[in-house]
Amino acid sequence: MMNVSIGEIFFVDDDEAIRVASQQTFELEGYAVRTFASAAQVLEVLTPEWLGVVITDVKMPGMDGLELLAEIKTLSPDIPVVIQTGHGDVPMALSAIGKGAYDFIEKPVPPEYMVDVAKRALEARRLGLENRRLKAQLGSETEIESRIIGSSKAVVDLRRTISTLSLIDVDVLLIGETGAGKELAAHCLHDFGNRKAGQFVPLNCGAIPANLVESELFGHERGAFTSASTRRIGKIEQAQGGTLFLDEIESMPLSVQVKVLRALQERTIERVGGNRIIPVDFRVIAASKVNLRQAVADGHFREDLFYRLNVARVPIAPLRERRQDIPALLDYFVGRMARKFKVETPVLKEGIVSRLCEYRWPGNVRELKNVAQQLVLGLPMDLEGDEALAEEEVPHFGSLGLDERVGLYEKSLIEEALKENRGSMTRTAEALGIPRKRLYLRMQKFGIQK
Repeated sequence: MMNVSIGEIFFVDDDEAIRVASQQTFELEGYAVRTFASAAQVLEVLTPEWLGVVITDVKMPGMDGLELLAEIKTLSPDIPVVIQTGHGDVPMALSAIGKGAYDFIEKPVPPEYMVDVAKRALEARRLGLENRRLKAQLGSETEIESRIIGSSKAVVDLRRTISTLSLIDVDVLLIGETGAGKELAAHCLHDFGNRKAGQFVPLNCGAIPANLVESELFGHERGAFTSASTRRIGKIEQAQGGTLFLDEIESMPLSVQVKVLRALQERTIERVGGNRIIPVDFRVIAASKVNLRQAVADGHFREDLFYRLNVARVPIAPLRERRQDIPALLDYFVGRMARKFKVETPVLKEGIVSRLCEYRWPGNVRELKNVAQQLVLGLPMDLEGDEALAEEEVPHFGSLGLDERVGLYEKSLIEEALKENRGSMTRTAEALGIPRKRLYLRMQKFGIQK
């Protein structure tokens, strides 16, 4: 009898004899197993909360095993994927592991070894899902006050608004300057709401080339355009049951805006190159750093989409309008950075804190976070247009030399860029302004895992 409660195994190989033999091996050990002749078939049935492990061959017609791995990691990074191949070598193994594979095994695989790998992968998946459920129930940051920090009227009103809107299934428009905290507000709307069990799927509309935005949002079918060698699931489908966060929505091309409007009205989509209507249950949180009414007047944003999103409008005040929050934010970020770099928390001079409260903060909270990091690392503060404050004496940083401090700072910048670009090496390298090869070498130096 198959024990589905302990998890399920999806086995992918274009060789029917191998599929049959492997299925028998797992079933004799009491595991529930499904076999697939192609990678595309697996993606049709996978869900983010699925309890199981995918074991896939590399060399297959159409989508190969490494491409399948990438698609699964986009759908749900925690699903274990075991790569097996008869053509394996060290570079391929490193590539698979570097892309997030749970393990790498070469054919022919001893049955007992394959079962053992599957058993360990299933246990890891079970524990991961259980930890996620516990975190949702208990929460490391269950109180919104620990997420949105400050005592100013603007912040108190923001917390109250988010607490209310998080429980109402309505689309939200966040308005605020760059770095003011729009993405944090979006995360809180999701994390404290009824859709917290689903995925939070972000898309920065300004960071995607105009000709790729539609494919990113709606996905595409194989052959939809020249480079579409496989089917791709778009951001909207990934947000099934969860939240789609559209940052810098003012950058979205007008041709895509009309399709987004229809998706919001009907809660259905069609993939690029497809003709099947796909129902999707998702919530949209959009964010803009510009006045969308003016963008409508200038002909850069659709009026109907603006009114569709403007039902629940949440303004986020810039940091210069809530200066009383600066000491608390500075204390929070300094403590957080000290824990991150495993160093002693520096004691900031009262004069530095006072002068930081007077600074105009064009980069808002994001700039304050960077300054806190520089203070912890003992580096000069990088403050736009305020050389006197930037040259203020920084706290002592223990026994670390300048090279070590700079190295820690560089490591943190790479980690932040990887996180913001969801692990994409190409986009991360572009964001940092360095070649991909140099990015790989720096990651290797600092021991950074993608």
